[in-house]
Amino acid sequence: MKRAALGFTMVELVTVMVIVGILAALAIPRITQTSDFAAPAYRNEVLSALHHAQKSAISHRHLVCATIAAGNVKLTVNTGLSGPGCDASLASLGGNTYATQDNAVVASGAFVNAAQPTLFFQPNGEITDAAGNAIVAGSIGITGAAPIRIDGSTGHVE
Repeated sequence: MKRAALGFTMVELVTVMVIVGILAALAIPRITQTSDFAAPAYRNEVLSALHHAQKSAISHRHLVCATIAAGNVKLTVNTGLSGPGCDASLASLGGNTYATQDNAVVASGAFVNAAQPTLFFQPNGEITDAAGNAIVAGSIGITGAAPIRIDGSTGHVE
């Protein structure tokens, strides 16, 4: 009478270990890597913030400022109480500020003139700089994502 074989052979065990090693080296880092998704998602957040600023300026007939800093876009509105600048936070649709810790916002274009560049969304739809000049062309670069293009004379943001 033959004895029934129990367990696995050494060849089978080594084969399984090699396959698990390959998966651990190649597949698992790709699955756990989320930075590929963070940059486009943050670009959409910034674009949404700029569209919100533009629509709020036109609909409420107030100047809206978008201050762009590293990892943050802050929206403020001119209430008319303290002069020509923006003096109060603009309430967002979700009540949150548009910020992230994953990417650095890099501003470039005609509106860059300070450490924290600001876009001024006018009630007539134009986007201007601090002096009130319409921005002819500009862009906001986001690390790992396509830049956001701005045409201030038409108020187009994409």
